[in-house]
Amino acid sequence: MRRTLLAAGLASACALALSACGTSDPAAERNEAEGETRSIEHAMGTTEVPVAPERVVVLDTDKIDTALSLGVTPIGAAQTDETTLPTYLGDLSDVTVVGTLTSPDLEAIEGLNPDLILGSKFRQEEFYDELDAIAPTVFTENVGISWKENFLLDGEAMGKGEEAQELLDAYETRAAEFGASLGDLSATEVSIVRFMPDMVRYYGPDSFSGIVLGDTGLGRPELQVMEGAEDRRFGELSLEEIDSADGDVLFYCAYGDDAAAQMEETASGALWESMSVVEAGKAHPVDDEVWMTGIGVTAAGMILDDLEQYLAA
Repeated sequence: MRRTLLAAGLASACALALSACGTSDPAAERNEAEGETRSIEHAMGTTEVPVAPERVVVLDTDKIDTALSLGVTPIGAAQTDETTLPTYLGDLSDVTVVGTLTSPDLEAIEGLNPDLILGSKFRQEEFYDELDAIAPTVFTENVGISWKENFLLDGEAMGKGEEAQELLDAYETRAAEFGASLGDLSATEVSIVRFMPDMVRYYGPDSFSGIVLGDTGLGRPELQVMEGAEDRRFGELSLEEIDSADGDVLFYCAYGDDAAAQMEETASGALWESMSVVEAGKAHPVDDEVWMTGIGVTAAGMILDDLEQYLAA
């Protein structure tokens, strides 16, 4: 009888345990285990994150810039398909690569035991539930057009909200003061072109670099104002149309080795050399990581560096 009762008790206990496991909330259990948290509202809902996260994984290039701008070295980062982790941010040899922006390596991320993951709904929405099961995960809605809002949200998630606001304010003040210092030169029409592996793009006012130019008050060529366009981030050009990217000043770059080879070939061709901006010696190659994929306050400051170098009176 005693053995029967013991067996029944064990069976009942196991049933209760299994039932509890089936209805438990992993996120709630994680929060209870990790201590004090803060609620962060983001593109995928509301997430409880540690007050002071120490092991941060970032899944987009803007988040690498943001973390390092705020003095946080991520333990892991995703990289673009065509390039490695950005070099303009210094030595990142201690940062583990965890896949690409559109295909994060979940196993590698879990192995790093992060306490916060930063990503974007635009690129990684399909992975959100799996990522959030690994660690508290905060997603911005998209990249580029809302880079300032993203910077502040990511900063808040890392417990650096005040520092983020101060850095953004300092950048905006610097941009405005630079534009004011140009005087009549503020009407200068600045063109931005990027060579891709299979196309050429010109960049409009809602792109990252376009927003930085807008913050200075500099002008843009009519084509790149993109008035009435549904998407004012960028448009496409064929190589035969490259002269339509003319302006008073031209900044150009390339995404990856194949695009760089195409850029070099195009820049030595007759159509490119016939552009008035090229004839005037005002076409300048710039760092693609800074002007295109950086999308953060440090990259924005480096764009201002380039503008000061080439446009200051």
